[in-house]
Amino acid sequence: MSGGDWKELFQAACDGHIELLRYHVRNGVDVNYAHPEYLSTPLVGCILAQQAEAAMLLLDHGADPLLLSEFDALTPVQAARQAGLPEVEARLRAMGAPDPALNRRGRNGGWLALWWGRRPWWAG
Repeated sequence: MSGGDWKELFQAACDGHIELLRYHVRNGVDVNYAHPEYLSTPLVGCILAQQAEAAMLLLDHGADPLLLSEFDALTPVQAARQAGLPEVEARLRAMGAPDPALNRRGRNGGWLALWWGRRPWWAG
């Protein structure tokens, strides 16, 4: 995979250019990669750009529904809630993503709890 292919995939996802996105997915560009210049995942990027169809396509082709996007400090389900995409949020939740408003103990928790998969030591 070349960096240019990934960058083009990322831009296609964010722009909602579905055919170009399909082309790169078919040709093996890693949908879970976060380029060092971007530090964002294609899934979170397209969700924040309100490209629901692109998000569904990425999920159909192996995008990790739990993968934190470092730059955005958001998981895909947090991004879907922020972007107001309930159909994407429902799909992510069906794939095992936790409710972004709750941590493992059913209380409000931050993104760190979701990222680490547990409550931070300072949260009790």
